[in-house]
Amino acid sequence: MHVAKGTYTTIEAAGREVRLSSPDKVFFETPGFTKLDLANYYLEVADAAVNQLRERPGTMKRFVNGAGGEFFFQKRVPEKGRPKWLQTATFTFPSGRTATELVVNDAAHLVWAVNLGVIDFNPHPVRRADLDCPDELRVDLDPTPGVRWNTVRKVALCVRDVLEEHGLRGFPKTSGSRGIHVNVRIEPRWDYTEVRRAALALAREVERREPKRATSKWWKEERHGVFVDYNQNARDRTIAAGYSVRPVPDARVCCPIDWDEVPDVDPAELRLDTVPARVKRRGDPSADIDDHAGSLEQLLELARRDEEEGLGDAPWPPHFAKQRGEPRRVQPSRAKEEKPTAKKRSASKRGSPARKK
Repeated sequence: MHVAKGTYTTIEAAGREVRLSSPDKVFFETPGFTKLDLANYYLEVADAAVNQLRERPGTMKRFVNGAGGEFFFQKRVPEKGRPKWLQTATFTFPSGRTATELVVNDAAHLVWAVNLGVIDFNPHPVRRADLDCPDELRVDLDPTPGVRWNTVRKVALCVRDVLEEHGLRGFPKTSGSRGIHVNVRIEPRWDYTEVRRAALALAREVERREPKRATSKWWKEERHGVFVDYNQNARDRTIAAGYSVRPVPDARVCCPIDWDEVPDVDPAELRLDTVPARVKRRGDPSADIDDHAGSLEQLLELARRDEEEGLGDAPWPPHFAKQRGEPRRVQPSRAKEEKPTAKKRSASKRGSPARKK
């Protein structure tokens, strides 16, 4: 329910009244969806959306002029005008800095964020009860340019098989763009470093099984097919939550799906104007994700075997400090250019000035 008043609308959500300014502002030009349409979408799918966000701090990505305009990231919830009921958590980043971030625990929080220009929600894989130990491993399947959608789907099915063989259940969702995400609920017993280590082992195993379709290579010049982005499990990384509308022209949704839908799913059909009816008709495929928290022990054992066979760590994102065991953080092509040949080394020695005695 909403009540229009001049240039703003008051929306009732989760028993609270939330102000939505400029409700008629167009947020998606081609279909003509407005800011109010976006807020109403989140009200219609609130239970399913909050199930993906509950107790998780997240960065706000603000599109104050709609999906086609410029955006900025806001880690800290603004002090001015913040309602007393708003829930937050203080998250610590790899730099040691902290930020009081939004925790979306009900529909009122969804609408409040939309009012600030938030289109999609990007939570961390941790809950407020333990901000150092993730309860979710995230598999981000990112196709390289020119890769067909059918290839992404086949790699996703391989991910499912690897997870199941290692005692874990994955919950797939379209990314709302060109890829597929797979969320894996895990017991919050391991820190970010170990979760990322397990994700890297998973990526390498998928690459072994699908060498022509999948890659775990971090450097873009080495990639082909679908990149299994293990670094999405590093401490400050976030990805769009299930049921988030993405800032793309046709307002596609990052939509949870069943595994039996993966072979035929068309992301273009999962939009702001179609997903609410889908949820009413089919329910939420990820509704019981919290009932399937698994152990990382088998994936970590796979990581140990890889390491014993000479596969050490892989590159981290550039803003992280150099990690123990990490290879040189330089593009492979540049590393080859920098490496002197034996002939050059010999010439360099011959041409060096003699030491003074």
